Amino acid sequence: MKKSLILGVCLAFLLGFVLVVQAGEGITDTEIHIGQWGPQTGPAAAWGSVARGTGDYFKWINENGGIHGRKIVYHMFDDGYNPAKTKAGVKELQEGTGIFAWAAGVGTSPGLAVKDYLMEKKIPWVGPSAGSLHWVTPPQKYLFGVYPLYFNEARALVKYAIETMGKKRIAIAYLNDEYGKNGLRGAIAELEKNNMELVAQVPVEKSDTDMKPHLMKLRKSKADMVLLWTTVGHAVRIVGTAKAMQFAPQFMSTSTCSDFTLMNHISKGLWEGVICATFGELTDSKHPGIVKYKKEVFDKYAAKSERWGLFYAAGIIFTEPMIEAMKNAGRNLTRESFVSEMEKIKGFKGIGPTISYKPFDVNDMYCRQGGSETIIVQCLAEGKTKKLTNWIVLD
Repeated sequence: MKKSLILGVCLAFLLGFVLVVQAGEGITDTEIHIGQWGPQTGPAAAWGSVARGTGDYFKWINENGGIHGRKIVYHMFDDGYNPAKTKAGVKELQEGTGIFAWAAGVGTSPGLAVKDYLMEKKIPWVGPSAGSLHWVTPPQKYLFGVYPLYFNEARALVKYAIETMGKKRIAIAYLNDEYGKNGLRGAIAELEKNNMELVAQVPVEKSDTDMKPHLMKLRKSKADMVLLWTTVGHAVRIVGTAKAMQFAPQFMSTSTCSDFTLMNHISKGLWEGVICATFGELTDSKHPGIVKYKKEVFDKYAAKSERWGLFYAAGIIFTEPMIEAMKNAGRNLTRESFVSEMEKIKGFKGIGPTISYKPFDVNDMYCRQGGSETIIVQCLAEGKTKKLTNWIVLD
């Protein structure tokens, strides 16, 4: 009797071990380990709600049965928007805990710090929370973009400024890193199509706090539209300083500053009138997905200090395709079956842009750039949103 009991325990252990080995790193018969970094402190802390939104979304997924009986175990850490901390945190979790795949992750520079590491280890990364061309030029087999490209956001805004608003003198203030330079390149490209040039291009360093020198250059250029491709804090300071200096161009900005609920709060109402590109359905709309997630995810799981808005919803937008592919893979979920199911996603519509992928082709960036649409919106009083366009597609 005692021998049979010991034998049974051993067989059960071996069976469990085999299941873990078959499933692969970061996944067991009952769990799927997903990682994400997100700045909860530092110059980009305003974007920290992306990672918190993902965490609450995963709680909702688990509450509703998980992924074919497996629960998502979510590992999020604060990198402070510091690439060195991003790299150290990712390596620690990947090599210490074992992560099946990575979700979202705020920032172009933080993402660039870990992209090669993840791709060399063939670890899937879905929905980087940055619209960088670096993710898809060239495309990487295990990296799937959801966020529309900053390059195209900038083009769409400049195009709208010229064709709809009749703006003639366009300038840009941009963060002096790859995030800001993506926007700069897009603006230049669209202006060249119209035989125009930037009247000023003003770099902003992450450590800059006094925006007056930057505004002096912008005002001297006599710009009638200023594109802002900076952190939230820098953008708010620029708009506030411009008002104090009685400089009143039309300000436009990237989707990273399009959470109008937050922007209105931080700027104390000064963000009113700013036009932005954005990547999600309006969070004060009656869109069925927005209504569902507001009620079933945010209202139920979010901390009392959390604010419902685009950045929180982005944590869902960037991971919806990941959940779709994991569900479609069934119980035989491995990294390779997951990648295969990601490649089959066509015309997926959640609360973000329409998402489509293709089988891997190193010569086709759109085999991995799932989102190609943007909406142009304007901030109204009290952080309300006015939709200026429907979804725009730019190649």
